[in-house]
Amino acid sequence: MQNNRARLTEGPVGQHLIDMTVPVLFGITTMMAQSLIDTWFIGRVGDRELAAYGFGFPILMMVTSVAIGLGAGTSSVVARAIGAEDHRRARRLCTDSLYLSFAITGIIAIIGVWTINPLFRLLGAPENMLPMIRSFMTILYAGVPFIVVGMVGMASMRATGDTRLPGKLMVYAAVLNVILDPILIFGIGPIPAMGLDGAAMAALLARGTIFIGTVYLLYHRLGMITPNLPKRDEMMKSCGDILHVGIPAAGTNVIVPLGATIVTAMIARFGPDAVAGFGVASRIETLMLVIYYAMSSIIGPFVGQNLAAGRERRILRALWLCTVFCLGSGLVIAALLALLSGFLPGLFSDSESVKSVTRLYLWIIPISYGTYGMVMVMNAAFNGLGKPMPGVWISTARILVLYVPLAIIGMWLFGLVGIFMAYALANVVSGIGAYAWARATAHKLCHANPEATPQTEGST
Repeated sequence: MQNNRARLTEGPVGQHLIDMTVPVLFGITTMMAQSLIDTWFIGRVGDRELAAYGFGFPILMMVTSVAIGLGAGTSSVVARAIGAEDHRRARRLCTDSLYLSFAITGIIAIIGVWTINPLFRLLGAPENMLPMIRSFMTILYAGVPFIVVGMVGMASMRATGDTRLPGKLMVYAAVLNVILDPILIFGIGPIPAMGLDGAAMAALLARGTIFIGTVYLLYHRLGMITPNLPKRDEMMKSCGDILHVGIPAAGTNVIVPLGATIVTAMIARFGPDAVAGFGVASRIETLMLVIYYAMSSIIGPFVGQNLAAGRERRILRALWLCTVFCLGSGLVIAALLALLSGFLPGLFSDSESVKSVTRLYLWIIPISYGTYGMVMVMNAAFNGLGKPMPGVWISTARILVLYVPLAIIGMWLFGLVGIFMAYALANVVSGIGAYAWARATAHKLCHANPEATPQTEGST
């Protein structure tokens, strides 16, 4: 059992960020690569299945956003408890977060199954695709509680400063998913070909391993789960603390797939092939953005521990280093995708219309990835600071004030090109605003927090 001291309040800031990011990056990369492999396998089944997968993608992002929000709330309060050296409270919060996330996502899964047909009709799915979509989504919804609880548990691990264990769990699950994909999608021996349902079943089984592994490691390795049932008042306080950050953080993350859902409905006007192409581009995008997902998952614990310890300079240094990295890496990613835009779409579909939409997306949007990375990292920093609302306003403005209205105007003027250009512009404006707001918030909190205990800065 490890001693979960506040390890992130001492030592070089840059080295901490690298040491924490690399294991998460490796884990998320394998899971994103697995998602791309899923898309490739489904593309081999047929473009109709690929389009159905594309319709389901924004809904899956919404469910994942709930998990990210609950994880952000858990990570924030656990990290600050550890930074304040209150280890009993940290264990109680970690344990109660698992109860809470299982209850919330169980309700979401039930509602999700009941609303599949009307929801996907609203999204513009053709009537003849609804049985396929319903079967696929029912399997995925069944696994939602286990998926989310696993993700929340891994957030508690990261709050301690340990990113190696969750990184390993993600790698193992991704490898298992890739092994199961061809077996369940195409069938082998006595196992029948399940097509799109096979991809959903493989994901369910793989994410189930994360759930089991996370609970085991939190209890036996990290000592972050207490076997004692909470008292009512204790549970209510834990839920209140977690949801104070978790609800706004979930809202922040739900806004993104909500915008994607609206835009998917707009793109559906150009036909199922356009939706399929958009879905393929979205999978490629998630893999390219993996470094920013990794950074956003570790910045919250870092700023949370340092806020509790009164280390303003370390927080500001971390935000600056993340910003410089986001902008530099974003330009590299944009150049890489421009070079590969003629090759990548053909890996997922043989349809020229599907490939042309994917190619168009990869020419326009990646130039804004660096600033989108800034938005993700700064929003996660707000959560770590215990002030999630700025992230909500930034994400709301990015999607509902900038992206969607500009996409409507762009679609009317330029078609698909206009929709994609709107996305890029929204990213650039939002990224700049997010960085300025995060710096100001960190400075204000470090000077106003009566619970912080300032310490010698040490190496930065």
